[in-house]
Formats: sequence, structure tokens, C-alpha cells
Amino acid sequence: MERQDSPSAKWWQLAFGVICMAMIANLQYGWTLFVDPIDQRYHWGRAAIQLAFTLFVATETWLVPVEAWFVDRYGPKIVVAFGGVMIALAWTINAYADSLAMLYLGAVIAGIGAGSVYGTCVGNALKWFPHRRGLAAGATAAGFGAGAAITVVPIARMIASSGYQDAFLYFGIGQGAVVLALAFLLRKPSTNSPVQRKSTRLPQTKVDRSPREAVRTPVFWVMYAMFVMVASGGLMAAAQIAPIAHDFQVAGVPVSLFGLQMAALTLAISLDRIFDGFGRPFFGYVSDNIGRENTMFIAFSTAALAVIVLLTYGHIPMVFVLATAVYFGVFGEIYSLFPATCGDTFGSKYAASNAGLLYTAKGTAAFLVPFASLLSAAYGWSAVFTLIIVLNVTAAAMAMFILRPMRARYLAAEEHPAALGAHPIRAA
Repeated sequence: MERQDSPSAKWWQLAFGVICMAMIANLQYGWTLFVDPIDQRYHWGRAAIQLAFTLFVATETWLVPVEAWFVDRYGPKIVVAFGGVMIALAWTINAYADSLAMLYLGAVIAGIGAGSVYGTCVGNALKWFPHRRGLAAGATAAGFGAGAAITVVPIARMIASSGYQDAFLYFGIGQGAVVLALAFLLRKPSTNSPVQRKSTRLPQTKVDRSPREAVRTPVFWVMYAMFVMVASGGLMAAAQIAPIAHDFQVAGVPVSLFGLQMAALTLAISLDRIFDGFGRPFFGYVSDNIGRENTMFIAFSTAALAVIVLLTYGHIPMVFVLATAVYFGVFGEIYSLFPATCGDTFGSKYAASNAGLLYTAKGTAAFLVPFASLLSAAYGWSAVFTLIIVLNVTAAAMAMFILRPMRARYLAAEEHPAALGAHPIRAA
């Protein structure tokens, strides 16, 4: 009989979490395929339709701390099962939505379901892999980043052949059913493993801090601000990639790459999901070896360069495909690096709750998505791209010159909690 916390058990738990994440990926990354078809049917306007995306992301992220509270106390099964039901219900509502109010209701329900799955699976991975947090969080987040890759083409074809309503209905029910089934296989580890190593390369706390203690620290809010900066650019790009391709007049242009030939937009979205999915565990693994902040600097700087290329040469179909792939390949790492950094800084016991609080930064960033539509309408996509470049460059500088020294001072002072205004709980 296998021991409860055997080495194979944690890898199975990681795999279940990755699959669950893949099943909710289309709620965010497949959304861009539905924007123009919905607008063509009801003529509500892109900005009004994109508000549904903002409501989804805001609900998904801001309720994660509540959902994580249940996970930390009752385990992952019930929360993920609830999420599976909600995501199936959400896309069923979208399939029949004939008003913006109904579309927004579907977005809110989708956000509740996605947040239940996302926060639970990432938090559970941090608990199972205290010594490989970057890799574990990255692999789990990869399911969310790359999960849409294998379904982008089928969804696009179903929208073209049967209409977007059928795509919402059938994919929604299928995704929800898989999550519901896997929910009953998830569990938390029986004990919290104490941190066994600490180095200047990868400094980690020796104590566990509650969410109340974490939010009282300046280092938490520096991470939060950086998360908002980088996430806002990625969410703008994810939600607007199809409108951008249409405005650049490259959406339907055939592009051949890696032996494949398809429309530039379809190929771009597929490669974006693949690169995004690969980048999350890759940069998580890199950060486990060279440090979180060093990896952030590399990724954020590369993202800025990719957007500069897109701004300058994006009207060339091949450049559009490759530049967006590179951008998403380095954007998705925020969903592995920030949870891992949060776990390193505040410990394992409350990892799901603390990471959930930090994850609400994505919801804050989502409010810039409709703003991007308005900005592009007034000043063109160059204004949107310039904003994304500035945000990434600023975040890269903050990682090296603010976050890194601040975290080093904070962790060095952990043996003197009175100086921090906190009362740490020693790890079990």
C-alpha cells in the first residue's frame, strides 16, 4: 500500500492540478475568439463586450482568497468540484445570452468557477513542493497557459460552422465535467514540510505567516504593484489579440510555420498558448536556480522587447505570429514566479491564502482591458503597446532595485519578529 505522502503521490497531485487548470484555460484565452462573433450578432460594441472579460477576471481573482480559505481548512476536493459545476453553468449561460446583462452574469459565474479551480490547484502545488515552488507553480499554471492550445482550432472551427453559441455550450459542459471528475482525486499533503535549505540565491523564510500578517508588510505590496503592472499588459493582449490582428489586417493571411499552414490569427493564438504554457514551468525552474528577481528582470525585459517588435513590424503576418508568441512566452511566468516568491517570503502553511491574496492583482489589472479598447479607438494600438512597454520596463527595474533588497532585509530580520510588527508561527 502506497504511503500517503509518497514521492509518486505528489507528482500525481501535480498532474491532476495541471489537467484541471487546462480545463479552465478557455474561459480566459479562448474568449478573444468570441468577441467579434458576438458583436456581429448583437452590435453591442467591443468595449461593452470586453467588460464581460473584465468582470470574469475580477471575479476570478478577487474571490480567490475566500476560496483559498476553504482550501487551507477543508482541502481541495469540495472547492474544485464546485468550480467544475460553475464553469459548465457559465458557458451554458453565455450560449443563450441575448443581452449584455446575461453575458455579464455568465462572466461572473465563470470567474467564480475559474477562481475556485485556479487558486486551489496553485495553492495545493505550493504545499506539495515546498522546495521546488517555482517549478510546481509553473507546471500548474502551465495548464492554464497552454490548456487552450489544443482547443483553439476546434473552437474556431465550431464557431465558423455552427456558431459561437454551440461552441460555448458544448465546450463549457465538457470542460466542467472533466474538472468535476478530477476534483475527487485531489487532496492536500498530510504535513507541512519545513524548509531545509536557505541560500542567498533562493532565500526562503523559516516561519509561516498568516494572510493578516502578510498584507501588513511592504514587500507584499511591492509584489502586488509589480503583478498589476505586468498582468495588465498580458490581459490587454490576450483579450485584444483578435481585434489587433483584424486591425493590422493580418488575421486571415495564411502563414506557414513548422510545417503548418493556417490563418495568422489562429496560428498566433495556438503558438501563444504553447509558448505561454512552456514559459511558466521553464521560468519557474530557472528561478529555482538563479533567483526569483533575476528571472523576473529577464522575463519582463524580454516582454518589452517583444512588444517593441510587434509595434514596429506587427503588420507583417509572420512577425505578428512570432512576436506575440515570444511575448506570451515570457508573460505567463508571473503566474509561477509571484506565487513562488510569495511562498518563499511567507511560508507554506498559508500558501494558498497568501498566494490567493496576491493573485487578486490580476483582477485589479483587468480593469485596464476595456481602457485598452478606448485607448486604441482614440489613439491607435501604438498607444496601447507603448503603455505595455513602459509597465514591463518599470516592473523589471523594480524587481532588481526594490523587491530584491527589500525581501533580503525582510527575511534577514525574521529572527526578530518584533521589528517586523508580526508574530510568526513556526513551521510544523
